[in-house]
Amino acid sequence: MKRKLKIVSPVYQRIAADIASKIANGHYKVGEKIYARSALAAQYSVSSETARRAICILSDMDIVDTTKGSGVKIKSCENAIKFVKQCEDIQTVSDLKKEILEGLERQAQESKQLKENLLDLIDKTDRFKSINPFIPFKITINKNTPYAGKNISEINFWHNTFATIIAIKRGDSLIMSPGPYATFMEGDIFYFVGNEECYERVNNFIYPQ
Repeated sequence: MKRKLKIVSPVYQRIAADIASKIANGHYKVGEKIYARSALAAQYSVSSETARRAICILSDMDIVDTTKGSGVKIKSCENAIKFVKQCEDIQTVSDLKKEILEGLERQAQESKQLKENLLDLIDKTDRFKSINPFIPFKITINKNTPYAGKNISEINFWHNTFATIIAIKRGDSLIMSPGPYATFMEGDIFYFVGNEECYERVNNFIYPQ
């Protein structure tokens, strides 16, 4: 089974964000000195190098001052707030991306069986259409239609044909319940239902003489 990659931010970046959050919340005041690198490393249970990188981020963002011999001093609460907001926005985007990808994966899995069932139904209806007038008809869109590039709603498809489009086959994809804004594209196969005169009305409408 394919393993999913878990994307996380570097430890030093999370430490920098935590310190910035404490500054933004007033836990540390401007002008106050904070932990030495070794103390910071001990507090977060990381190496001195990781602690150094966290401080470097805060220094680069102009949140702290790291003048040699003076330790690490809080320089700007405003910049700390901006940095925290930036980190939150990045996390929000990351979470949204994850949710979207997971949703698409679930949708793909759920729709696979539906697509197979519908294709099977379409195959059978092509052979038994004459038995039941409510079994879907189909029509292929080619360059001779004046409606290429227009959508279902725009051409008042139902009002002109009294037919309901239930699916569109486009290349290797089958679009279920396409809705009123689906566009007529050359090569598409439209599946629709209606009464026994439905196919003739649709054909005359799509390909007017």
